[in-house]
Amino acid sequence: MSDQPGLLEIIGTAGARPAPGSSDVVVEATDVHKWFGRNEVLKGVSLTVRRGEVVVICGPSGSGKTTFIRCINHLEKIQAGRILVNGHTIGYRERDGKLIEDRDASIARQRREIGMVFQRFNLFPHQTALGNIIEAPVHVLGIPEEEAKTMGRALLARVGLGTKEAAYPAQLSGGQQQRVAIARALAMKPSLMLFDEPTSALDPEMIGEVLAVMKELAAEGMTMILVSHEMGFAREVATRVVMMDEGQIVEVAPPGEFFSHPTSERTRAFLSKIL
Repeated sequence: MSDQPGLLEIIGTAGARPAPGSSDVVVEATDVHKWFGRNEVLKGVSLTVRRGEVVVICGPSGSGKTTFIRCINHLEKIQAGRILVNGHTIGYRERDGKLIEDRDASIARQRREIGMVFQRFNLFPHQTALGNIIEAPVHVLGIPEEEAKTMGRALLARVGLGTKEAAYPAQLSGGQQQRVAIARALAMKPSLMLFDEPTSALDPEMIGEVLAVMKELAAEGMTMILVSHEMGFAREVATRVVMMDEGQIVEVAPPGEFFSHPTSERTRAFLSKIL
C-alpha cells in the first residue's frame, strides 16, 4: 500500500486549510456548559486542539465525552461558553455579546469542515458503498458525479475495500462498514475529523482494520479528536490524552506522561481498571 496515494492526497487536502494569516488552532472550546433538563453533563469544559494533533478523550460512561464532541459539530446545542472551529463558532452567531443560533443553511456550510464517524456506522442502507461516499460531495459540495466516483473509488481502494464499491451495507462486515463511513466523512474534504467510539460496536478481529485506517490518517496530518477506550492506539498515535469525569476535564497530558505518571487520582483509578 505504500505506493498508493495517501487518503488526504486523494481528497486534495493535507488536513489543513487555514485562511491566510490565521492561527493553527482548529478547535477552541472555552467554558462549555451543557444541560439535559436538570442534568448538567458538561461543566465548564475548555480544550484547545491545534492543527495536526490527535487528541484521544477517555473516561467512564456518562462523563460527557460523546456529548462534548457532538457539541463541537453542533449535533448538541450548548447553553454557555464558546466552541470555535477554524476561528468561527459552529451553529451560532454573536449578537450584543450573546450567542444566537444560526440559520440552518449557515450551520450546514460550517459543518462541511468537520467529518464525523459514529459508533454505529450510520450508512444509508439503500445505497452501495460507493453511493454512500459520493452522496454528500455531489449534492452538498456540487462535485460532478464522475469526479466524485473517481475519488470514492480511490478512497475505497485506500481503505482496503476496492472490490466492494457495489456492495450494500448489509453485505459488509462491521469493520468494512466503518471503513466506508470513514471514507464517506473524508470525501467532504474536512479539516477536522471527530470519532465517537468508532470501534466499540465491532468484533475484536475487526477493530484492527479500522484502527489501521485511523493511524494512517494521523500519520498524514489529519486533525482528529477521538472518544475511545483503545488505549493502545492512544499510546501509539495520540498527541495528547484527555481524561473526563462527571462533565469535566480532569487531566490532559501527552500519552507517555498520561499512562506512566498520571497526576489525577481519578485518572489513576480509571486506568487501573482498563489497563
